[in-house]
Amino acid sequence: MPKITTFTVVPRLPTELKALAEISDNLWWCWDPEAIELFVRLDRDLWVQSNQNPKRVLGEISQKRLERLARDESFLAHLERVHGRLSKYLRGGKWLENNPDAPEGFCVAYLSAEFGLLESISIYSGGLGILAGDYLKAASDAGMPLVGIGLLYREGYFQQYLNADGWQQERYPENVFHDMPIALVRDDANQPMIVPVDYPGRVVQARVWKCMVGRVPLYLLDTDFETNAEEDREITGQLYGGDRDMRIRQEILLGMGGIRALRALKIQPTVYHMNEGHSAFMALERIRDLMSREPLNFDQAADAVRAGSVFTTHTPVPAGNDMFEPAMVQRYFADYCARVGLSLDRLLALGRQDPHDAHEPFCMTVLALRFSVASNGVSALHGEVAREMWHRTWPGLPRHEVPITSVTNGVHLPFWISRDLAGLHDRYLGPAWVANPSDQATWNRIEEIPDAELWRTHERRRERLVNFARRRLVKQLYNRAAPDAEIEAAREALDPEALTIGFARRFATYKRSYLLLMDPERLMRILTNKERPVQILMAGKAHPADTQGKDLVRKVIHFARQPEARGHIVFIEDYDINVARYMVQGVDCWLNTPRRPFEASGTSGMKAAANGALNISIQDGWWCEAVLLGKNGWSIGKGESYTDPTEQDIVESQALYEILETEVVPMFYDRTHGGVPRDWIARMKTAIRTICPVFNSNRMLHEYATRFYVPFSCRRRDLRADGRVRSVALTAWKQQIQRCWDQVRFVNVESGPTEGLEYGSHLKVTADLFLGELTSEDVRVELYHGDVDRRQQIVEGRAQAIPCVGHLENNVYRFEGELMCDKTGRRGFQARVIPENADLSGPFECGLVTWA
Repeated sequence: MPKITTFTVVPRLPTELKALAEISDNLWWCWDPEAIELFVRLDRDLWVQSNQNPKRVLGEISQKRLERLARDESFLAHLERVHGRLSKYLRGGKWLENNPDAPEGFCVAYLSAEFGLLESISIYSGGLGILAGDYLKAASDAGMPLVGIGLLYREGYFQQYLNADGWQQERYPENVFHDMPIALVRDDANQPMIVPVDYPGRVVQARVWKCMVGRVPLYLLDTDFETNAEEDREITGQLYGGDRDMRIRQEILLGMGGIRALRALKIQPTVYHMNEGHSAFMALERIRDLMSREPLNFDQAADAVRAGSVFTTHTPVPAGNDMFEPAMVQRYFADYCARVGLSLDRLLALGRQDPHDAHEPFCMTVLALRFSVASNGVSALHGEVAREMWHRTWPGLPRHEVPITSVTNGVHLPFWISRDLAGLHDRYLGPAWVANPSDQATWNRIEEIPDAELWRTHERRRERLVNFARRRLVKQLYNRAAPDAEIEAAREALDPEALTIGFARRFATYKRSYLLLMDPERLMRILTNKERPVQILMAGKAHPADTQGKDLVRKVIHFARQPEARGHIVFIEDYDINVARYMVQGVDCWLNTPRRPFEASGTSGMKAAANGALNISIQDGWWCEAVLLGKNGWSIGKGESYTDPTEQDIVESQALYEILETEVVPMFYDRTHGGVPRDWIARMKTAIRTICPVFNSNRMLHEYATRFYVPFSCRRRDLRADGRVRSVALTAWKQQIQRCWDQVRFVNVESGPTEGLEYGSHLKVTADLFLGELTSEDVRVELYHGDVDRRQQIVEGRAQAIPCVGHLENNVYRFEGELMCDKTGRRGFQARVIPENADLSGPFECGLVTWA
């Protein structure tokens, strides 16, 4: 076969336009309205056709057009302003100055299987990736020293289109890397940087690409080039594609290859953040690396790695937590175990909730939990659900004490808020809404915006959404070869003045897209009311293998095709960042109907609320924390639990119709002089004022930094000091604790009189504890106390430590303390003992507890 020599052609920019290349190479432009407008001015039609990709626009625009722009003084002035803004932005960033407690060399490595940065970089599938993309943008704005690590997929996630029957079909267009704002990283010899990653019987080579997200670099690994065998080129072929074998290969590349890439780049993070369990193998690679460079055994290296690792779990759905059969783990990690002196059984135990259950599969979430100094869910409710899901990893602990906390997600406001609304904010709120979006005082000034001005701005966004939906609908029908009459009717679908409800999310069954359609006749009456019409825009993809999800899409399409529903309900194909942006910026209401408690967080409602849309949602995920009943949106139910899913669907669908009929629709159409809905606008302002300062990625970043990144970076630094003397000592102490813990037992627990205690009095408790080879300095004795339920169980008690007061004979120690009777009613206590060491990250790091 003849050899093909590849080469790349780039545009010849006139000298006056050279800055365009620099701007297009940094994703900062995608959240700067003036920069976006600059690229639109190049060629509006080409901008739309390129999926808003400035690299493609510059590559395809005519040379004649470039020469003309080089003589356009207005355009050149615009270019100079934008380039100046970028230069000033890149010079800024004072996170380290504002956080003097951060240790020297502070840096965060953020590993994620997907990053949703913008629509023209197709390496994301949904909420997890969008969250990761927003997080990098927030880190850039703050100037935090952070680097992203991910994979560069040839095909990314699929594009969705529907056949004539409404059944979802998938196409997988290839990413053209040279049309994306990314560049190959080169080594000191100016050759593409290559990272070797070990697989059974071979070494796979990975290239490293760099994407600048403002001030933050994102490094992406790619195996799809001629050095690798065909099967290995497919590792980065498709996001979430292939079988379980492909999944483990991708996760080895992300976790282990990602760490090797950081070493090749000479980046030394002080803390590593695993965004979901896909990257958990990074802990194993860091252990191997430490053992190769320092005289540490596996346990010592594992403790050192754990000290600088943070893990965020994102899903309460079991299918979202990757699990692998033991035989697969053995195939891929037998050589690794031999290198680090670890038995396969012990490695498998690290990924099992019950380390002794040989039938339990190896779970990436459990592996991440075991190797993290801190773990969290993505909303307060999800934290509770995660503690319930993974409590067996810490046997003996009450559910609420399982060490999985929560950091509620947030969204990057400058990226998601419409340019029209951003202009209003600039005028009335000032620049602080961008510079310090978590400042409540800034958002309180939303009341200063005149109602009529806010409403006209919102109406313009709704009109743009309707026009966008019409264009997409016409294109969809044209691609399906629909009749000309149907295509012409689509050009007038929807009403730019009607109440518009948006529903856009992954079409999984627990998201319950069908809830709105459960009573078709009632819904039709709501939609087709001539005096107060309502329209619904829906979008979302089902997983290619999810036939139930695809059937839900099909049912929506069939409902929308009924003659009386036409023009009132529209499904937009191929939900992506672009569709999401139009929808959250233009709808009046955002509908969310998951089956509680399966919505971990949900960020689309935050984006809609930031644009003044009102949420109508089940009390699940983030909405439990955000809702102010009757003030900033509507709740479907009050967070009730149901044992019968069918009954739950019926009750909550009827509640939804009731909310629409009696509250939402009347309030929207209740207009004062000038056609302004005063009550609706008051609720819009309340939503913006209460949601924006809390549910933004700036606040989320700050919370991770202050609770996890800085303190654990400092702790890791201290443990590493003086040749890791404290870290090695801690490991030895933990091994002794594990070896001796079976000896620990309570000999006796006594208390004073327990009946008729007066409020404010004290109950004295004495506990005698046999410690075997341990001493009282190795343990912490606690009284776990609280309300007692009808089963005589303590409900969400709290722990109070009691001191050691003496050493009795035969290595028995006495502990004494008093419980304050600070609450009336039936109360109870239990005595327990846990290991204690000043260098532990938390009381349950050892996973050991013994109850009296």
